[in-house]
Order: sequence, then C-alpha cells, then structure tokens
Amino acid sequence: MTIIENNIRSVQERISAAALKAGKKPEDIMLVAVTKTQSAEIVNQALKAGIKDFGENKVQEAINKFPLLSKTYKGFHFIGHLQTNKVKALLKLNPVLIHSVDSFHLAMAISKALEGLDKIQPILLQVNTSGEDSKSGIEPERLVELAKEITKLPNLSVKGLMTIGRLSSNPEDCRQDFKLLTHLSQELIRKKIPKLDMKWISMGMTNDFEIAIEEGANLVRIGSAIFGERHYQR
Repeated sequence: MTIIENNIRSVQERISAAALKAGKKPEDIMLVAVTKTQSAEIVNQALKAGIKDFGENKVQEAINKFPLLSKTYKGFHFIGHLQTNKVKALLKLNPVLIHSVDSFHLAMAISKALEGLDKIQPILLQVNTSGEDSKSGIEPERLVELAKEITKLPNLSVKGLMTIGRLSSNPEDCRQDFKLLTHLSQELIRKKIPKLDMKWISMGMTNDFEIAIEEGANLVRIGSAIFGERHYQR
C-alpha cells in the first residue's frame, strides 16, 4: 500500500468515526481531496486509490494539470477565490461544484457566461463565519437577502453553503464558525426561497474536519492529511 493509499484510508476512517459520533451515516459525508500544488502524477495516484472528487483553488493550475490526468474522476470542485475574469476559463473545465461564490457580482458573471449554453452550474455560497478580514465570504447578516437575489439569476443552482474556519492552533476554536454555518443553512431552509436547494454544508479541512462533521458538515475538503506538505513554487 502506498503512502497516499494509507493516508486516504486513515482519513476515511476518521470521517466514519466522526460521522457515527454525530449520529450520521459515514457514506453521507463527501470527501473532496484538495490537490492544489500537487503534481498531476500525485493526483493520478489519489484517483487510482479511490478518490472520486478533488478540488483545486486556482484556475490556471487546474488548466495546466487536467491534460495530464490519466485516471477518471467523478467530480472536479473549484474551492478557491474566483475572480470574474477567470470565470469563462473555469467553466470550460466543467466543475461539478463551485464552492466559493461570495457576491452577486460574481454570481452574475457566472450566469452570464453560461448564456446560450443550455447548462446549469451548481454553486455554493461562501460565508465568512469567523469575521476575519483575511477571509472571503458573505457576511452572515447579508446572506438571506443575497441568496434571494442570486437564486433569481438563470443558469445557476445554489446547492448550499461553504465556510472556512478561523485560523487557530486549537481546532475547537472553529466550532462556533461551523455552528453558525449550520444555523444559517437551517434558516435558509425555513425561508423556503424558490430555486434554493440546501444539499451541501461544505466546511472542515485537515485540522478541523472532525469538528465540522460534528457540527453539520456533509462535505469536507482535505489536502494535507492525504498528500502531506504542499509544494508551493518559489
């Protein structure tokens, strides 16, 4: 068994344990392997080892990497901050889910880029639950009104919410951020906004995904626990 195979098995076991602790079915938790900065060779190893969904956070990196992938996959997720001038390039890669829509301006750019293509793009609304200036995301108090506006746009399908927990050495500090996102998801469900399908709560990364699952996550984005250290280019 390779290191990556062993790491994937370990992460899956931890996801199962966290799900059972929270009274959930492990199979209801989606694992998205975060492959940013990893080579195409490494991504192929992960796909061969059973990873079905993976996430990238830079459009250009995905463009460069995809032609080198030889293994099939179920879903490519875009999880990073998306600039409007990169929307058309991203859509050519057919993302199964864009996690990081954080403004009406961006949502409108995605919708407009899909005009005439007979395609609906699933998206998540990114919420800044920690209040940190370094984080992208919609302010919690603006979410309901913004969701109402975004769901009026054609060619988009809002499938839930995403957040990133606060930067802290103690994963428990993120629990309040995750609680808030689940609360916001439930609030949107109660509003019964047309064309709003709250299927996914995307939260939790390597350092805090177990807490995220306990607090309602059904999609976790995990990189370092699978691939080890990221390989940033100088």
